[in-house]
Amino acid sequence: MTAMTDVRTAHTSELGEEELAAIRALLDEAFEGDFSDDDWDHSVGGMHVLVRDGDELIGHGSVVQRRLLHGGRALRTGYVEAVAVRAGRRRRGVASAVMAELERVLRHGAYELGALGAAEDAAPLYAGRGWRLWRGPSSVLSPTGVRRTEEEDGHLYVLPLTAKPDLDGELVCDWRPGDVW
Repeated sequence: MTAMTDVRTAHTSELGEEELAAIRALLDEAFEGDFSDDDWDHSVGGMHVLVRDGDELIGHGSVVQRRLLHGGRALRTGYVEAVAVRAGRRRRGVASAVMAELERVLRHGAYELGALGAAEDAAPLYAGRGWRLWRGPSSVLSPTGVRRTEEEDGHLYVLPLTAKPDLDGELVCDWRPGDVW
């Protein structure tokens, strides 16, 4: 990252329309058009980390509160969403800066667990930062009951905070439209 780079953390309510539009444009570009309106809805309502180089938004990530069920408990979880870096700025420490700030938010005491769903090419970043691969089965608490989400197995990572999860146990997320994890 350059000396001009600025890292800012703000709640969704503190972001103006122009900033929100810039974040959405970055996410649409970074995910090559595979970032839906549901994905956008999942990424707002919590804390955002924005990385700028001058006036250009080059990185983003957010953490929102969710409830994950594990071991007979509902864990207050900070769920990491919408981590993205502008294509021409990748592999220069921007994602690490975003994650460092998101992890600071997670460790501030509001959450028992951090969690995220990782794209295959991003998994080494998370593992290298101490996030742990969830080895057990994943499911969702859907409107019709608990339903397995086998397609997510092997892609979920957690950052234990005050919770001490059994990484081989079942992890169940709360329901939401679109991608549930």
